[in-house]
Amino acid sequence: MSILRDFGLPELLIILVIVIVLFGPGRIGKVAGELGKGIRSFKDGLEGKDDKDEKVVSQTASVEEKPPEK
Repeated sequence: MSILRDFGLPELLIILVIVIVLFGPGRIGKVAGELGKGIRSFKDGLEGKDDKDEKVVSQTASVEEKPPEK
């Protein structure tokens, strides 16, 4: 476990640069957003919350934002 003990700020910066080069800043934002949604869903599941209510609210909000289609 001496590898994890020697893991510091310079190593984290190198990894961050490599990730940005591989995925690009736009893709990283999308991945982070999806990760956040997954974590939120996991926490809600542990607390016993039902996501059906949230889906109805989000669908209602998205319908209000979009103009009616013809």
